[in-house]
Amino acid sequence: MTGGGGGSTRRPSAAARSRGRPSDASEPEPDARRAAAAAARRRGRGDHGPLRIMDVRRRTLAFLGIASFALMLVAFVAYTGGWWEEVEGEGAATLRRVMRSVTPLPAPRMMDLPQFQGDHKESLYWGTYRPNVYLGIRSRSPLSLIAGLMWIGLKNGQYFLRHVCQDSDELSTYGWTVHNGRDYGHQVLVDHGLFLTTSFLKEKGEGSGYGGDWAVRLNANSERSSLSDSQGSSTHLFFYVADESGKSITMGSHVSSSRGPVLLASGSHDEIGDWELYLRSEDNLEIHRAGFKSMSMHNLSDLVQQAVATNAMQTGNLNLPDTTEDSSNIMIYQISIKTPAQIDIVFLSGSASKNPTVEERISKLTGPMLSARLESKQKEFEERYDQIFNVNNKIDSKELSVGRAALSNLLGGVGYFYGQSKIALPKGFTVSFRASADINSIWLSQQKNGDKYIPYWPAALYTAVPSRSFFPRGFLWDEGFHQLVIWRWDVHISMDIIGHWLDLLNSDGWIPREQILGAEALSKVPEEFVLQYPSSGNPPTLFLAIRDLASGIHAQQFSDDEAEKISAFLERAYIRLNSWFQWFNSTQSGKYEGTFYWHGRDNMTTKELNPKTLTSGLDDYPRASHPNDDERHVDLRCWMLLATNCIRSIAEFLKMDSALEKDYYKMSNQLSDFGTLNKWHLDDKIGAYFDYGNHTEKVRLRWYDVQDRDTMRRELLRETLQPPQLQLVPHVGYVSLFPFMMGAIPPESWVLEKQLDLISNTSILWTDYGLRSLSRTSSIYMKRNTEHDPPYWRGAIWINMNYMILSALHHYSHEDGSYKGRAGELYDKLRSNLIRNIVKNYHETGFFWENFDQKNKGKGKGARSFTGWSSLLVLIMAESYPTLHR
Repeated sequence: MTGGGGGSTRRPSAAARSRGRPSDASEPEPDARRAAAAAARRRGRGDHGPLRIMDVRRRTLAFLGIASFALMLVAFVAYTGGWWEEVEGEGAATLRRVMRSVTPLPAPRMMDLPQFQGDHKESLYWGTYRPNVYLGIRSRSPLSLIAGLMWIGLKNGQYFLRHVCQDSDELSTYGWTVHNGRDYGHQVLVDHGLFLTTSFLKEKGEGSGYGGDWAVRLNANSERSSLSDSQGSSTHLFFYVADESGKSITMGSHVSSSRGPVLLASGSHDEIGDWELYLRSEDNLEIHRAGFKSMSMHNLSDLVQQAVATNAMQTGNLNLPDTTEDSSNIMIYQISIKTPAQIDIVFLSGSASKNPTVEERISKLTGPMLSARLESKQKEFEERYDQIFNVNNKIDSKELSVGRAALSNLLGGVGYFYGQSKIALPKGFTVSFRASADINSIWLSQQKNGDKYIPYWPAALYTAVPSRSFFPRGFLWDEGFHQLVIWRWDVHISMDIIGHWLDLLNSDGWIPREQILGAEALSKVPEEFVLQYPSSGNPPTLFLAIRDLASGIHAQQFSDDEAEKISAFLERAYIRLNSWFQWFNSTQSGKYEGTFYWHGRDNMTTKELNPKTLTSGLDDYPRASHPNDDERHVDLRCWMLLATNCIRSIAEFLKMDSALEKDYYKMSNQLSDFGTLNKWHLDDKIGAYFDYGNHTEKVRLRWYDVQDRDTMRRELLRETLQPPQLQLVPHVGYVSLFPFMMGAIPPESWVLEKQLDLISNTSILWTDYGLRSLSRTSSIYMKRNTEHDPPYWRGAIWINMNYMILSALHHYSHEDGSYKGRAGELYDKLRSNLIRNIVKNYHETGFFWENFDQKNKGKGKGARSFTGWSSLLVLIMAESYPTLHR
């Protein structure tokens, strides 16, 4: 996730996980952005203050129709042709480059494969595909019916509306304890004495429309249950249904309370036909309603908060007003209950009230029959988990439940997004329109007026997300790690996700790193961090999972049906993977053949102790102090080795005998050459691999008095005490271990012994909680990068890199050689430390964490509810590792 896209901030504290931009793009200075960033992040996350009962302000909702039309018009003009002749001078080449960046790769689409149509597509139509909210349901279509849950929480005597996942809500825990990625999930939420569970079940039965029916069960209990029977002891839940297309929804029965099925709403949708939404509960409850006409689905929290607060001011009741706007496409139902209580909500597709099967379908998805189905699905999940990961003899029962939760949170965090990325224009350029008698043309200009971005084509993305609260969208470098887990659980879902990502390749072979698609995703990201930069790469981690798929066919690991579909997938993917690789090979290459470096580091900065390399995913990990084109980055070389080996493996499997396949064979051999690797990156004295570049260790941050017009201010700036020179960059850490991670070191080499020495040394990388990202001996260990930028990859323990290192130890512990035994010993100790620390943090805090504090007993830190690559815990428990070493 790091290094993704434009610059959205990640941490709950001052410097969240950074979002970088290359230095050649138009952007505000970091310190100039900072003052506005905190407020922008609060707005972007959708944070809500308390419900102000006596002081209500109505805010005007912003409609996106005009903006969407403008974006579509730009894209339309770009593809209609006829405008090249109207562009003259130096801007012509720039315009061509810009238009290539927003033009799809001319190759067959992955998602057009037959295996992604028919039953497969319908089976995944509905799901909990809105990971940014505590419970959100939608279909995998651009204009979907959506549904979700809100509730009023009570904290410190104030009412707060809960809807969007955010750490400021201070829930004790929330997350899926079970989720199979398809048709079942169970979630637990604890909010200051209110205990909620949500269960989701999807079924296709007789009479169902496209995608089938689904049910949600809500169980609520509260510490306030024993209080007197007053409004203060009531729990207020809100369930809503809305149509993104704007089609009106019909309000159902106005019965305020009932123990039988209550028709809440009905309507019609082009893909599923008529539909109905029912509620059933055996408990006493009170229902209030409100209907709204709006296309701004990301503002649903505001609609409810304003309606409830206004009604409370006018009537003294904390209720929705029981009014609907004309042609409402949003229906919200307030369900007030005395806990404990249980509520079943059923969505029937392809239904009509007089259909004789409706009553039977409601019965199957509510009450005792729903209880039985949920219990059955829970048992199926546990049996499948045990069968796939086979961990019963490797871990204890407490660890088993945490592993299941890790997988479930990853699968429950899979979302569907649709929209257009915003691609940054070259520095100094803006885009505008010129209308003429016969054509509308895109005009790039160097005027201040106009947009500083151009839209990507409209695209869908089905993807897992790193964190439902902080990063509820797709991140390219995270997704490869996600798929290492998901393909083992459901290879069809995994191929669907990877296929969506590969369909985002543009005509140059580039994929935007951070996918901010649609209004809900945009609502979580401050505007200044949205733009994507087409010169910026990101580690191509999808090759990790794709290599596993190819190797699994060779090893006859899949059923005949799975193998056939994987083969078709790889054959279709080959041209896209080649284009992706060639983008890296042409844009991220170094001065010499076979050398690479992450382009885009800021060589003009005066504020960073060590200029970040955000594109690498490792953000502030120390590289050469003075960036230039002499750099060589050992981690990127290793990613390129993985990519060439993967594509070569696919070519061999497909029995290709072309010049292209021979090129990959040659390059694979070149990048695998141990002597060349050592020539470019090995320090013979200590046996460690390093980057190379223009570097000096003699740099520091120092306070300066700076004249700012008529005032003096203090500023923390970098001071270089000794001129840099071309040399290896002597910082031991994760980057140093990349050749080891990728199995590029022969098992009999003395260099392997040195890697084991570095790993096991407590003064360098080893801790009782996992391996540090940077050695304690580094001059930059735990150093701030700027006044506002605390250390990130400068010591903290990260699970994705520890998993890769653990994988290498496992590999070398099975390879004949002098170091086999020692590698096995370190493997056992590191695996035990990682499992123990992640499980301990989960039990103590109720969350999975972004990284862990090596200086504070392995305590989780960064983003909590980080359910992306922290789910690699499942594979660590199962001792299941990538096949890149074979």
